[in-house]
Amino acid sequence: MATGKYTTIAEDVLRGVGGKDNVRSLAHCATRLRFVLVDPAKADKAAVESTKGVITVVEAGGQFQVVIGNTVGQVYEEVLAQGVDGGGASASGGLLARTIDLVTSIFTPFLWTLAAVGLLKAFLAVAVKISPGFGATSTYAIWFATADAAFQFLPILLAVTAAKRFKANPFTAVAIAGALVYSATIAVIPGPDGTPVTLQAFDAAGGKVTFLGIPVVMVSYLSAVIPTILAVYCQSHVERLVERVMPSVVRNFVTPLITLAVVVPVSFLAIGPASTWVGDLLASGVDRLWGLAPWAAGGVLGGLWQVFVLFGVHWAFVPIMTQQLAATGHSELVAALFAPVLAQAAAAFAVFLRTRNRDLKGVAGPAAVSAFLAGITEPAIYGVTLRLKRPFVFACVGGAVGGAVAAAGGSATTGFVVPGAITVTATLDVGNFALQLIGCAVGMAIAFVLTLVLGFKDLPAAGAPADATEPADGGAPADGTAATLRTPVAGKVVPLDEVPDQVFASGAMGQGLAVVPSEGKVYAPVSGTLVSAMPHAFGIRTDSGVEVLVHIGLNTVELQGRGFTPAVTQGQRVHAGDLLTDVDLQVITDAGYNPITVLIVTDPGDHSAVVPTATGEVSPRHAALDLIG
Repeated sequence: MATGKYTTIAEDVLRGVGGKDNVRSLAHCATRLRFVLVDPAKADKAAVESTKGVITVVEAGGQFQVVIGNTVGQVYEEVLAQGVDGGGASASGGLLARTIDLVTSIFTPFLWTLAAVGLLKAFLAVAVKISPGFGATSTYAIWFATADAAFQFLPILLAVTAAKRFKANPFTAVAIAGALVYSATIAVIPGPDGTPVTLQAFDAAGGKVTFLGIPVVMVSYLSAVIPTILAVYCQSHVERLVERVMPSVVRNFVTPLITLAVVVPVSFLAIGPASTWVGDLLASGVDRLWGLAPWAAGGVLGGLWQVFVLFGVHWAFVPIMTQQLAATGHSELVAALFAPVLAQAAAAFAVFLRTRNRDLKGVAGPAAVSAFLAGITEPAIYGVTLRLKRPFVFACVGGAVGGAVAAAGGSATTGFVVPGAITVTATLDVGNFALQLIGCAVGMAIAFVLTLVLGFKDLPAAGAPADATEPADGGAPADGTAATLRTPVAGKVVPLDEVPDQVFASGAMGQGLAVVPSEGKVYAPVSGTLVSAMPHAFGIRTDSGVEVLVHIGLNTVELQGRGFTPAVTQGQRVHAGDLLTDVDLQVITDAGYNPITVLIVTDPGDHSAVVPTATGEVSPRHAALDLIG
């Protein structure tokens, strides 16, 4: 059953992005499918967003990003099963877009493993605080090895994913990364006392490490990020060069032989020292910034982090975080993120308590739990806080204040973790843990109280009559002038994508709904000025600039007014609920036309979203669409 569900989502999404031939490459992160499309204009964003199982769509960094949530991995596999290339072609756009695309494709496949071992480290830190003697046991040693190995041997993981990205031989890439790590783990050269030591230990003891007489500057390759990625990138070019000139009869074994013989020494001689210097400079720069004004740095990062998540640019920080951990053993960047993540959870929970909309309540509750415990904020952001706008802003304010408090105490994590309530113990050993907890509590309190007290414009309950629609900030009932559109006719509501007309169903003209009419009186769904008044179609512009279309029947323009008795003219001012026209439905059906009546917002003005609220059988002037924002 589950597999069928994911297959359906995959098929609908793939259809919405223009088919597999329009997909240049596909990757996924913790919650998103990240498409690089051949022709972005062929993608139907509205159709993809309307797919059951899709939270929203974000177009950023040269990518068409489909937010799925925690089941993104299953949907990704089903999309690949449709014949889509999962390779990592570069996204279009500038340097930032290409950098984010590169980092995403390399780090995403093992990110959850890295987060899991970071969580295990956090649990072990708590255990040692509770029982100091536990840290001297072999049980602790085995679990610590389990938690630390993935980070220490990070070059091996990077080699696999970087090889896929650069289209290099993954086994040769692992051999290269293994050689780099080998220099710090295996004794291969006699030390000063004749006992075999590692190359790094030999260098540290004053020995001269050379290659063919060329001095080698030894650096640590445990946890090395940039040197590994650059080494595999170099490997990909060497392999292609060798394969072009090598006879096929010896190519299979000579290519990796030459590649290893060239790339590994070049990595020790040039790539490793240069990239390590750059990485250490970057990490020390962040440390210096934190040292100058930690509260300001933490406040800025805490306030903007979820905005970075919105546009997918948060991935650009991952290499900096891992480089910090490799260079100093801790990361202030990660520690500053607990407050903004937990603030989004608090805002979503406040929405859960306040909203009267059952559907929104059903999204807000699980989203708040997911963000609070696991640090996964996309469902909370796209499904709740950003949708309502004000809660998102309140959460960013809370994140800024909380991040500043935590950073002021010098808080830092000792491992790479996804910030959440169950991983906050990763900050136990560095900085003031009490201030970290206070920062998280303050951030959550600000987001929760502001959302609960100052409120937000609530989504009306589906099926509620128009006069019962009330904004959650306690304002007056909606009057149909901008925030709420009403059904123009009595009948059965039909989702827009089920209208048997591709132009309407695709959402190309705008979002809305349709009604299969049960009577022939058609009313104005909103107050405004009639900018067009044809017998079968009426365009209304509100005082706030929203433009609405009421279209009666499909292809009924061919009737040339027959069966329609308009009650208004172009340029006339109408109020919500005013009669627009009388329609003889029998004339329409006898002529072979479908009388379905479409209500579409062709221009939402300053509003960010159009949300259908009516379902089933409705009377005229019933609450139909909500304009959010």
